[in-house]
Parts: sequence; structure tokens; C-alpha cells
Amino acid sequence: MKRLPIPDDVTGDEIDKDVRQELQSLPKTLAEDVARNLVMVARLIDEDPEGAYGYSRVALRLASRVAAVREAAGFAAYATQKYSEALAEFRAARRMTGNTELWPVMADCERGLGRPEKALDMAGAPEVQKLDKAGQVEMRLVAAGARRDMDQLDAAIVTLQSSELASNSIQPWTARLRYAYADALLAAGREGEAREWFAKAVEADRDGSTDASDRLAELDGVEFVDAMDEDDAETETVVTVAVDENTTTDDEPEDEDEPADKDEPTDEDEPTDEEASEADQPKIVQIKDTTED
Repeated sequence: MKRLPIPDDVTGDEIDKDVRQELQSLPKTLAEDVARNLVMVARLIDEDPEGAYGYSRVALRLASRVAAVREAAGFAAYATQKYSEALAEFRAARRMTGNTELWPVMADCERGLGRPEKALDMAGAPEVQKLDKAGQVEMRLVAAGARRDMDQLDAAIVTLQSSELASNSIQPWTARLRYAYADALLAAGREGEAREWFAKAVEADRDGSTDASDRLAELDGVEFVDAMDEDDAETETVVTVAVDENTTTDDEPEDEDEPADKDEPTDEDEPTDEEASEADQPKIVQIKDTTED
């Protein structure tokens, strides 16, 4: 089995205690190996989904009968838009544990596979009632997304209207819920209301999980310009120009009134071979152009 390199600072102890407990069913050395691969999945899934997917496949080959491994493999596949594979892994994890916490992401996989109607069916299933508040909000977001997939914008807006949306308290899901509502309003042409809800999303987005501030600025017609470092404020351009002293330019016209023999060399003025060679070479002049951007 091909293994992937894992940094020495990854010990496997970084994983959640519940996952560590699941791995206790494996031999110690194998459990440590699986744990280190799972840590790499968690470490890379946001910045390098493909890399996380690779480590999840290694963990899956090592311990496919561990629910936490199947779940991690599902999320890694989901992050790389391998929705069919992700759905299969989530289903396997759910069979092993019997819990419903993966129900919303499973429904979103159905959306990814082009089956929004199936996602809506799952949104109305009894399993939703078993979800905690965060899970129910996530399910509402998925259902609204499915409505939009079906070009049912008004229905998507109604789906998002809830006590959680109206609440002034800030919860982990608040920013994403307000953002989805604002985005749906904007898609329906209700720009004034959309601006209001993007502003509310900004208030709740304490960890920058959405781009609500950018969307709000766009609606307000604000254009951001990257500030230049002070050290780069002044640049100096050096242009190298070859000047042939024997060339007459328009800036130095010949004076027709001067005697024709004024500058004619005499025998005494005849240059040596070395001086002639140097005279034939154009002089190099550097022009410094200092500009401020």
C-alpha cells in the first residue's frame, strides 16, 4: 500500500477523543497510523482538498470498518466534489453509528448529483426532527439551495424565513443563514432587502466564513484598491541609451552661417588609430526617471 508523507510533528494525538476511542478497536500501531492520516485530512481539507482526499484514501484502506474513517473519507470526497463517492461513505458511516447528524450533507450530495427533488424529500423526512438545532438550520440551507436549483426563488426565500433567521442572538450558523437569505433576495431582484441582510450577515460573521462584506460593498458601489507599501511608493527607472556623437539631431541643428571649414581637422588634429576606434563607439548614457505611482 502506497503511503503519503506525514510531517514528524503530526503524532495522531491531535484527533478528537471520540475518534481516538473508536480507533482503540485497532492494534496500537495501526491505530496510530490511521490517526495520523486523519489528522492530515483535517489539516488539509480547507486549503488542499485533493491532498486531504489522498490521505483519506490511505486511512480508508487501513481501517474501512471504523465509522470515523468512513466519515472523514466522505467529507474529503465532498470537498473535491466527488458527490457520489461522498454519499456512499456518509451512508456507510450512518449505518455503523445509527445517528442522523450526516443527514444534511447527504442531502446536499443529492443536490451535487443533480437531484434537488431528492434533497427536498430528505428535508421533509422524520430524520430531520432528530437533528440538533445546528443540523436543522443546515438542513434548511440545503432545502433552500435545492429550491434555487429548481428556479423556485420565492420558495427558497420562504424556506429560509424562520425563528433562527429572525433571532438577534449570534450563533455559529447565523452568518451563513443571513447570507443565504440575502443572496436569495438579491437573485429575486429585491436589492434593498438584500443589502439589509448582507449587512446583518457582516455583523454576525466574526470569523470571516462568508464574503458578506464584499457583497455589501459591491451593492454600495464601493471599489477596493490595494494599498501600496510605502517602500514601493517611489520607483526609479533607469533607461540605457546609446548615443552616437557623430549623429546630428534635430535639437542641435547645423549653423549655416558658420564657415564650412571651421571644424575641419588639420593634419595635426588627425586622430590616432586607437582614438579613432574609441570615437566610433557610441557613449552609454543612463537617464534616471523617478516616478511616483
